[in-house]
Amino acid sequence: MILVQYVLTLECIWNNYVVSSLSTLLWFLIAISILVAIHEYGHFYVARRCGVKVLRFSIGFGPRLLTWTDKKGTEFALSAIPLGGYVKMLDEREGEVDEAERPYAFSSKKPWQRILIAFAGPLANFIFAILLFWLIVAVRGEFQMFPVVGEVKPNSVAALAGLEAGQEILAIDGEPTPSTEAVLHHLISRLGETGPITFTVSYPDSTLQYESQGQLHEWLRDAEQPDPIEGIGIVFYQPPAVISEVAEGKPAFDAGFEAGDIVVATDGIPMGSSRKWTTYISERPNQELEVEVERAGEIIALKVTPAQETSEDGKTVGRIGVGVTTNYKGSYRRIEYGPGEAFVRGVQKTWETVDFVLLSIKKLILGEISTKNLSGPIGIAKVAGDSAKAGSWAFVSFLAMISVYLGVLNLLPVPVLDGGHILFGLIEWVKGSPLSERVQALGYQAGLAMVLCLMVVAFYNDLVRL
Repeated sequence: MILVQYVLTLECIWNNYVVSSLSTLLWFLIAISILVAIHEYGHFYVARRCGVKVLRFSIGFGPRLLTWTDKKGTEFALSAIPLGGYVKMLDEREGEVDEAERPYAFSSKKPWQRILIAFAGPLANFIFAILLFWLIVAVRGEFQMFPVVGEVKPNSVAALAGLEAGQEILAIDGEPTPSTEAVLHHLISRLGETGPITFTVSYPDSTLQYESQGQLHEWLRDAEQPDPIEGIGIVFYQPPAVISEVAEGKPAFDAGFEAGDIVVATDGIPMGSSRKWTTYISERPNQELEVEVERAGEIIALKVTPAQETSEDGKTVGRIGVGVTTNYKGSYRRIEYGPGEAFVRGVQKTWETVDFVLLSIKKLILGEISTKNLSGPIGIAKVAGDSAKAGSWAFVSFLAMISVYLGVLNLLPVPVLDGGHILFGLIEWVKGSPLSERVQALGYQAGLAMVLCLMVVAFYNDLVRL
């Protein structure tokens, strides 16, 4: 009997793992197909506008699974390996071209036209991101959580700077921080650095402002997937968990939980947020817990033992059978935008993301953040799956950010990338003649080697994180 239960448990875990993995793969394929199509369409559209004959527009690499050809002779294809795509143009460098078709070859176009064609792919990604951010802020508005300190960890940078629970962080290093996101962005800009960091804070119901200073020393330089908020030593205030529903026959029902109960503490540990409380329970299956809740102004102690269950990703977790919500009223501001204002904000958010990507590249080059933070297709697939589970708006936001990443990375002046084509085109434009075939070939070989090395590092990081 025990063996049968063990086999059934393993089967359940395996089935959950397979379903979760297939869901992650599906959302990754959807995301990468959309982004590649947008990027390659940019090249395709401008190439045709410049009079270049496009031979093939492919989503994916390798054997072509589905194809159709338009009136202008361009083959549109869906290929077997969905990790990118390409637009193949008529080009004398890739084979002989009939005399009659030479005016339509990419290699026959002026340098500025080839530069425009190369730039069009990344530009399409930026335009797509702007439109997505525009849609998000126009429909939903923008939510900004107040950066109020809920907890300061002992001996941390924040503790040594004198930060206290209840303070609101108004600025860091003189840069205003109106939201938790703004605090995060500024702390990211300080990753790997050494030097003072200045906090401007205020107390609740006070207009007075105070400055305090901490000290960074190669801050989180070698950390893998660093969390700047945790690394600085603070936890932002989160409203307590509120029980929204109690399932009959589950441990919480038997223990006497009721809808509307406010969770105060568990095992004597204050529970500052619903996430902290649900994580605490999840990590303790089959362990009796003492939970203090506030009900009608009174503190009531309840004892409950989380039942052992298997999560979607196959992990053993504890659950007590309650729905949990959080009353965020007074903890955030919602900014609403008209259509024009939303478009301007979409442009701003796109530029902020570009700035973040460039800053990350700079810090990688300077060694201020570890190469362990590079992610490959597996890492991107996981984020795609997680964002889809978080809801449609989270997935749209993910698409916008990855679209910006794709645009910026393709503009790097590395041969084999769009930025390399732009660089060669600019040199030819200024010089009056193209670089020699030998120099270009060496450049492409070096660029390919560089890209392959980065891909190997990123893929290795993905495998280590599995």
